[in-house]
Amino acid sequence: MSISHAINAAQSGLKVSGLRADIVATNVANASTPGYVRRSVLVGETLLGGRTSGVAASGISRSADSALSAERRSLSSDVAQSSLMSSTWQVLSSRIGDDAEGTGLFSKFSKFEAALSASVTSPESSTQLAALLDSANAVVTELNNLSQLVSQQRSEADREIADGVNVVNAALKQVEELNGLLAGMDRSTSQAAALMDDRDRTLDTIAEYLPIEAIPRDGGVVDVITVEGVYLVAGTAKQLEFSPANSFGADMTLDNGALSGLSVNGQELTPGASSYAAISSGMFGALFTLRDTDLPNFGAQLDTIANDLVTRLSDDSIDPTKVPGEFGMFVDTGTPGDPGLAGRIDLNAQVDPAQGGSLWRLRDGIGAAVEGPPGDNSILSAMSNAFTKIQSMNSNGIQGGFSATELVAHVASLTGQTRISHESVLSSASTQHDLLIEAELSETGVDIDSQMQDLLAIEQAYAANARVIEIANQMMQKLMEI
Repeated sequence: MSISHAINAAQSGLKVSGLRADIVATNVANASTPGYVRRSVLVGETLLGGRTSGVAASGISRSADSALSAERRSLSSDVAQSSLMSSTWQVLSSRIGDDAEGTGLFSKFSKFEAALSASVTSPESSTQLAALLDSANAVVTELNNLSQLVSQQRSEADREIADGVNVVNAALKQVEELNGLLAGMDRSTSQAAALMDDRDRTLDTIAEYLPIEAIPRDGGVVDVITVEGVYLVAGTAKQLEFSPANSFGADMTLDNGALSGLSVNGQELTPGASSYAAISSGMFGALFTLRDTDLPNFGAQLDTIANDLVTRLSDDSIDPTKVPGEFGMFVDTGTPGDPGLAGRIDLNAQVDPAQGGSLWRLRDGIGAAVEGPPGDNSILSAMSNAFTKIQSMNSNGIQGGFSATELVAHVASLTGQTRISHESVLSSASTQHDLLIEAELSETGVDIDSQMQDLLAIEQAYAANARVIEIANQMMQKLMEI
């Protein structure tokens, strides 16, 4: 090799070393950037006249692992679903309470039962009757609030579905645009690597809402399909369709047409629908399950509790002053049999001074015109017996024999079991997800120590090439001196 060839080869080495240093610096700077995939320089020898004349960079390589990314996205959908289900059931479980903690609705029923028992012992005590009324009000308020919570949670789920549809539609459009940019450029450039990072991050966003697969196509583009096989991006982006509800009531369901499902190009995607394309996971999976199944079922169990309470204390045998068939201490202010009784239950106005009634009617009867003997506890005793009586139940997933308070405890137990089940699913999915993230980062992320070692090697190569040029120049100088 001539001296000039040596200089040219060393200069090409300097150029490549400079590019490699730039890529290492970019890697280190983005070590904590979410979705950034480690880059490296592709190098190869250059030929001139059939012989090696130096080195050249042939492009930029992304250390992507499509299989790991696909598996991690699948678990991202599962984590998003189980996280929302777990957090929602934690709220429901804490609000209904349990016998161990003595909180929530269970606590209100327990205190009402205790106040009723105390009034039986001291029927002449206006203080005890006032305490009984207060505890009854607390039961009513808690049932009303829980029913309202169910409606709010369903409304929020519906709104979050609408928001999610907007997010996914925008992301699908972005995938289409990024595909278009990548199709027209050399994919071994730094710009292409950055665009592919953006596309992967966009796919990650979509995967939080529904499980998807990215199918590589010619020209560096990808198609996006649901795991059930529905195309969301195939050249052009499709758009999800959903209509949010303007208001929410206990009687509003997907089945009766009051609530919207999810579709794309007329294909039904609604989780739980009798369609091969029904979504099975992700945020959409959780939100639709909560809106259309879990929350309505929980609301129906609250209605069962409220109906049991109204029915027990409306028994005609309890109060001879009451018109047969009329309500007792608790009333349904709406149409009997309609969903949402827990939100309509109220105190009978006849016993509530705040509604123009009289406190003494708790002791003397709903229909009593005047106060009776202060020591007569017969009605209070009958109420207590009815409240604590074991009654068979087979409704809305509740089976067995319970007193009024035991019924609440049983529903609280069912709610707690559901919460624990979702927490277990979340724990398992999160553990697997975290392991996959670590594996993916190991394959595609930036290891600072490794990058620093590469930088030292680059520095040595740069110094060596510079030394070659220096010596070659000295040799040229020697020749010039002859």
